[in-house]
This record gives sequence, C-alpha cells and structure tokens, in this order.
Amino acid sequence: MCGIAGCVNFVTGVFDHVDNVEQMTRALTHRGPDQTSSWFNQVVAFGHRRLIVVDPAGGCQPMTAEVNGNRFTMIYNGELYNTDQVRSALKALGWRFESHSDTEVLLKSYIEWREEALQHLNGIFAFAIWDPEKEAVFVARDRLGVKPLFYTIKNNTFIFASELKGILAHRDIQPIIDRSGLQELLAIGPSRTSGHGVFKDVFEVKAGHYLWVREEGIEQSRYWQVKSAKHIDSEADTIERVKSLLIDAVERQLVSDVPIGTFLSGGIDSSAITAIAARYLKQLKNEKLQTFSIDFSDNEQFFQGNDFQPTRDQDFLPLVVDRYQTDHHTFVLDQSTLVATLKKAVLARDLPGMADVDGSLLWLCQQTKKQVTVALSGECADEIFGGYPWFYREDDLEREGFPWIRSKTLRNRLIRSDWQQYLELDHYRLDRYQTIIDQTPRCEFDSPLEARRRELFYLNMESFMPTLLERKDRMSMAVGFEARVPFSDHHLVEYVWNIPWALKNVGNQEKGILRQALKGLLPEPILERKKSPYPKTYHPYFTEAMVKWIQDLLVDSESRLFEVFDRSQIEQLVLSKGQSIDEPWFGQLMKGPQLLAYLGQFDYWLRHYQVQIER
Repeated sequence: MCGIAGCVNFVTGVFDHVDNVEQMTRALTHRGPDQTSSWFNQVVAFGHRRLIVVDPAGGCQPMTAEVNGNRFTMIYNGELYNTDQVRSALKALGWRFESHSDTEVLLKSYIEWREEALQHLNGIFAFAIWDPEKEAVFVARDRLGVKPLFYTIKNNTFIFASELKGILAHRDIQPIIDRSGLQELLAIGPSRTSGHGVFKDVFEVKAGHYLWVREEGIEQSRYWQVKSAKHIDSEADTIERVKSLLIDAVERQLVSDVPIGTFLSGGIDSSAITAIAARYLKQLKNEKLQTFSIDFSDNEQFFQGNDFQPTRDQDFLPLVVDRYQTDHHTFVLDQSTLVATLKKAVLARDLPGMADVDGSLLWLCQQTKKQVTVALSGECADEIFGGYPWFYREDDLEREGFPWIRSKTLRNRLIRSDWQQYLELDHYRLDRYQTIIDQTPRCEFDSPLEARRRELFYLNMESFMPTLLERKDRMSMAVGFEARVPFSDHHLVEYVWNIPWALKNVGNQEKGILRQALKGLLPEPILERKKSPYPKTYHPYFTEAMVKWIQDLLVDSESRLFEVFDRSQIEQLVLSKGQSIDEPWFGQLMKGPQLLAYLGQFDYWLRHYQVQIER
C-alpha cells in the first residue's frame, strides 16, 4: 500500500506546483514509510510514498513504460489479487515484464486496454496515469472504494491525494467547511455521502468510478455496479458457491513478500478468514498463521452484554486458535492509552470519527505492525450477507432514513439554535437517504418486501460499509500497515447481492447462508455465535476521562466546540455522564462516553486543522 498525490495543469503548467506536490507527498509519509519519489513533466507532477509489500526492487514508483515513443507514467496505491492471470493475458498479447510486481502489470494493462483494463482487475486500488497519447490523466478507484482518493480544482489545477491531509498540504487549499460540509458532519457523520470530501470544494473519486482529466475539463464515469437478477441456484448450490468464492478471495489475498496475518475476534467473519488462511499457509508453505486480537484492561470485570454486543471475543477466539494452531497475539489496551489514541485517530481520519472504536483500531494496527506488515480482516461480511439487526427488525424495514442514524432529535438538540434552521439536518439526511434508495438496482422478480430489503442492502453498501472501510484504511495506514478485506471481493459481492433473504437468513439465523458454507471449517460454537461488533470499552475510567475532557472544554475560552454545539445541552450531557440520551449518535454503540469522545474529537479537529466555518 502507498500514498499518492499530484497536480495537473494544462494552462500554466505545474512547475510552480512541484514543491507543493513534494509537500503533499510528505503529508502521506505514514502511508508509505519505505520509499518516496516524484516525477513531473510540463503539465503533470506526481508524488509517491511506498509501503513495500510485493517485489521491493521491481515495484518502485512513479513507474514509466515507453510504447511507440510515448512514455506512460503511473502512481498507484493498492494491491492486485489476480496479478498472475492478468500478466499471462498480457504476455499472450506480446507484452514482456521486467518484474513480478502488480504495479508493472497494472500500468501495462492500462496501456493495452485503457479504461477497459478496470474490468480485468481484481483488487483494491486508487491510481493515476499520465497518458501522453490522449494528453490526459486517467484516475480510477476500486469497485467498493477500499482505497481512498480525493481531489479538488483550484486555479485551473487538478489537485489529488490519497487522504484529505494531502489535499490540505497544498498551499492554495484552505480548510474551509461550508453549509454542505457541516450538514455532512452533523446530519450523517461519521458516514459521508459518496463523492463528498466534507471540506469546501473537495471531492472524492467515487467507488467503482474513473475520471479523465483533460484540458477541456473532468469527465467522470462509472465502470462497476451490482446487477440485480433472479437467483436461480438451489440452496445446496448456493452454499457451495459462497464457500468457493470466499475461499478463493481469501487465498488470493494472501500474496505477500512480507509477513502476513489475520485479525481474529472469534466472530464468524474473522474466524472464517483465519481458518481458510491457516489451512492454506500450512499446505502451501508449512507455515503457522499469525493472528491478532484486542481486549481492554479489566474488560472481564466491566463488560456489559446487550442485544447488539452479547458476548466477549475472548470467550470464543481460543476455539479457532486451538483448532488451527495459529500463533496468536492478544493485545490488551489500557484505558489511559485508549484515551491518548482519540486525538491520533482524528489526525488519521482528518475528520471527527468513531471515537474509541477508531482509536483502539489504530492502536491494534500499531501493535500488529510489530509482527507483520499485512493482515486480513472481516469487514463487509455483515453488509453483504445481512448481519445487522436493521435487516430483520420490522421497525427498521418500515423506517424512512438511515437505520444506523436513529438520533435525529439528538442531532438537532445538541447544536445551537441559530444553526438548526440554517442547516436543515433532517431534510439533508432524508435527501441523502432517498438519493441512494432511488439508485438501487431493481429486480422485476422481487416481492415488495424483498425489494425493500434490496434497498437496505444497497443503502449499506453505499453508506455504512464505506464508513467502516474508511476507518480500516486510515487507522491501518496511519501506522504504515496494510489491511485487506476479502469479503469486499467483487465476485463474492456480485453473487451474494442476488441471494434472496430467505436463503441469506436460512435457518432463521443472521448470515445463515454463510454459516452453512462454513460448516466443517469452524467449531460449532463459532457457527452458532450471535453477531458481536468490534469491541468497545465499558471501563468507568474511560467515562470519567471523557467527562473531564468535555468539562475542560466548557471552561476553555479557546474551545471551538461551541461555535456549533449548544453549551447548555452539552452541560446537561456532561452532568449525566452521557447517559441522558436514548439513542446512539451513530450505529448501535456510539452513545454515552462514546458521544462525549466524539464531541472532544470534534473540538480537537476544528482547532488542529484550523478549520474555517463559512456561513
């Protein structure tokens, strides 16, 4: 994985931007701590930071290939999981290769097929290529948006970078939040609208899209979308197909020239990946798989089970470790360290995020990096198989709006009255919701209830899942660590998309079809375990620390939180230690001390980034 940045200017050229690109690239050092390089011509300047995972010598970037006197140059962040197949196809067409890197394969794929190259790729990526024949820059992002890419246009210059901090490092870009940015943060945050960069005039290359950057302007096109059709496979065939696709996705993603492992929680998703990976590495290389998990100090004493998080991971993950004899590491995060991660997580995400869930993941990745450089993780399974309560709760099926944002009253109440009417948060949130619903690929064979569930699956894929993928990318890459997500494999996603709910929920179990596919691979207690999300702390120390953080902001004359939030409402929230709210701010667990942590992050973000609020 890497960090990429660049500028394109067809009018006045980029010589005045070379220093800017170097500065933008330095801002992404964490994404690629191993190497840095740059390249420029009259109209394009590229910068690259590299995290070495495959072919240390042959994968250096920016990479240039000359064809018929034209020099194509690329910068790339990502990993291809079908490199060998694409290389073989290109060799059959007469191409020769000087390395075994996926970078060379990607560049030559583009030269051979141009934008159609994207249809040949299986992987996660964001890249930019200078095409001298077309006198244009081609920019693309992977199908599910696992790898990030942001851009803006200023003074005829197209400016892009892997992260928002890269954009903000350009001297001409100011950290301004206008009405639309505040609506994103306060109406639907920490999720974001696809393509929205929150900061004024900053955009995101949408998942499954590419851009042509030409002198005439920017042209954006979609190259991938799930396609709805009647599912015709039998239950037995569906189970076998899901199993085959998942095994293929995991095994493909084990390619690496550096140590690799898996995150293991003892839930069905991470356990499935671990079982497949452990078996594969044992058979192929006679190696033990390294597995990693997180726990919180005194968690066994303070854990509080609930409908959404009923059990502790530590009661289940040993079953997988013992069965597959993995080399397991459980890292125990103490509360004071957890508190210290909250500000670091804001710097990693460049926005207020998911509070302690972000911070603890950042710390887990940091500890894991001491043992391996790459780990496979279980994100996306719940979104594509239907593991969340809102897929089967009747009130959520009938609800208008994002089912993971049940806090519309709270969101209005906590902000200042002078902002409430101006921002129209309820209208903004419903508009964003309806836009996604209206874009849902329909199937003429769906019953009304099945059609509604299809809408919810699409809503998850377009809004909730990107939030988790963004979190995984930023928290891992913040410490120069690569996280891979096999459940985002597009072949698996495309197949599961059309499996009807009765099969997805076979046996009246959440993700029932996945559980059936994993029989024989996982111990029965894992197969029967009810979904439990990424863990959070229940320690009273964390609550007290968050209360003190906000108390200090209430008496801090330089606090910026109250430029947006209502002081009296925050005072009441602090007095109750966050317990005066009924619904979480976001998801299922972001309430109480987590909401206080989010407010602290919001203030820190405004100050650290010197955000200008434009009204």
